[in-house]
Amino acid sequence: MIAPEIKKHLNKDKKLKEIIKKVTLTPPIPRKDLYLNLLRAIAGQQLSVKAAATIWERVLNLFQDRYPSVEALLKMDDEKLRGAGLSYQKAGYLKNIAHFSLDETLDYKKLRSKTDEDLIAYLTQIKGVGKWTVEMILMFSLVRENVLPVDDLGIQNAIKQAYHLTTTGKQLKLDIEKVAEPWQPYRTYACMYLWRSLDNEMK
Repeated sequence: MIAPEIKKHLNKDKKLKEIIKKVTLTPPIPRKDLYLNLLRAIAGQQLSVKAAATIWERVLNLFQDRYPSVEALLKMDDEKLRGAGLSYQKAGYLKNIAHFSLDETLDYKKLRSKTDEDLIAYLTQIKGVGKWTVEMILMFSLVRENVLPVDDLGIQNAIKQAYHLTTTGKQLKLDIEKVAEPWQPYRTYACMYLWRSLDNEMK
């Protein structure tokens, strides 16, 4: 369950309060293996949850102990990764992550002092890893509590619906930031409630 102090803070927003009444959230469980998180995120990009899970299982099964270590991944033939359901482009992106892990670091113990913004800037140096991907990892794997993914279509739609916004493009993003200002320092949880508000049972 979400901590009472977080709910109390978010309930100050009357529109969000109505959503919170109808939604039960299970807090995400921290998964601080940044290397593995990035691999999983890239493997599942632009796929349904079910398809992403299937392909990720196939990828894991290619490796000893079902863990794609840096060394094993870099030695893995692209055709085998392709056979697991990855495109050649995604296979290349996975290897980019492995190279970055060697050349820089993806050890969260060494990176945890970085702010959300610094982590986004650091990880998006990897070709194939975009801002949205890092924001999802910050929210769901590292459980950073104050992330606001303004580029996420689900968040845009949920906020437009709840707050009756009609703007688009850059102005919409500015409006979303303004709406979300009072949610700080718990914007991550507000976004999770908003995503859930789009579920069919909420309509």
